[in-house]
Amino acid sequence: MRTTATMLWWSVAGLAIAKTIRLLFDLRFAQRLPRLENSTPNPAHPKVSVGLPARNEEACIETSVRKLLAQENVDLEIIAVNDRSSDQTAEILNRLAQEDARLVVIHVEELPLGWLGKWHACDAGAALVTGDWILFTDADVWLKPDVIARAILVADRDNADHICLTPGVAPGTASGQAWHPAFLLGLVDWFKRVNQDKPKGYLGMGALNLVRTAAYRASGGYKKLRLTVVDDVKLGLLLRRAGKRTRGFIGGDDAECHWPAHAFGMIKIMEKNYFAILDYRVSVAVGLAIALCLFWLAGLFGPFTGSLDGTAAGVGLVSFAIPSALIARKIRWSVGSALLVPLIIPLGAVAVLNSAIVTLRQGGVIWRESFYPLDLLRRWNVR
Repeated sequence: MRTTATMLWWSVAGLAIAKTIRLLFDLRFAQRLPRLENSTPNPAHPKVSVGLPARNEEACIETSVRKLLAQENVDLEIIAVNDRSSDQTAEILNRLAQEDARLVVIHVEELPLGWLGKWHACDAGAALVTGDWILFTDADVWLKPDVIARAILVADRDNADHICLTPGVAPGTASGQAWHPAFLLGLVDWFKRVNQDKPKGYLGMGALNLVRTAAYRASGGYKKLRLTVVDDVKLGLLLRRAGKRTRGFIGGDDAECHWPAHAFGMIKIMEKNYFAILDYRVSVAVGLAIALCLFWLAGLFGPFTGSLDGTAAGVGLVSFAIPSALIARKIRWSVGSALLVPLIIPLGAVAVLNSAIVTLRQGGVIWRESFYPLDLLRRWNVR
């Protein structure tokens, strides 16, 4: 019995410390969008078309649109698609369109069969774009005025067809401050693969997916993603399969999103996503949740055994605070938030299980007042 426990403690310690070292090594690939101080904006002002789907976004849509219209050093058009909103979203968009001719508003009154609503709105907007670039962004995202121009400079520098930024959130409660660095740590390997042009590397983010129009057309775009729940990530997959190059960056305050300020709110908001990112595989969801919980419990209670091996397991768990602190520095947060990251690991298991259980119980996904059967989502999921 003691031998088994010893093996468990040392296994946890070894895996945790090895992962921490790997993260510390790979964090150089997870950077903020650079400013390229020695570069000058393109005097021709590249034309960028923004596809902006919106449904019941009256609380933030006006600020989102105004921040887009304020983008510098680009020739901008915005195709805003009001997707069956029942609040004041349509009225706000219509008023803003009267103020600025660069904003065009489309109103979707009915969702066609075989489409997720937001994806249909993105496709409808993309059909009308005239720019060299298409920016897909969410209606609750506020961009800094130089973000699009900077992203295009990076794309030109790296001969990339696609730039994506993770969502940036404001520090909230203690659990929220721990959740976001933990979320970004989970993406480090994704950053590494796309930024090193690994053959199987892909990434995309709903906060900012900026793609060359020609590359988007070549990939098949949203018509291929019409029933793929994690469309933002899978757009990156389509682009990679089309032979296009992606660069991914940490958004921070460049792409401010309005997400819940606490971890349990994030579990709710990710309810439709986590099971989908696992391609609706029950065994993977259960196995991942069990592994996370066992790992955390061993690291948490190991030091209380008073043994060297148990203490090593605890040290391994705590070591995740080190790369978390570096992530916090990158997004200009207090490194104190990183100290909580090892404590919220089981919430990752809760999030995965919650997503799987809710989806299975419902027999599908309910999103924005529409129901999508699980068998249909599995059949048309891009993998």
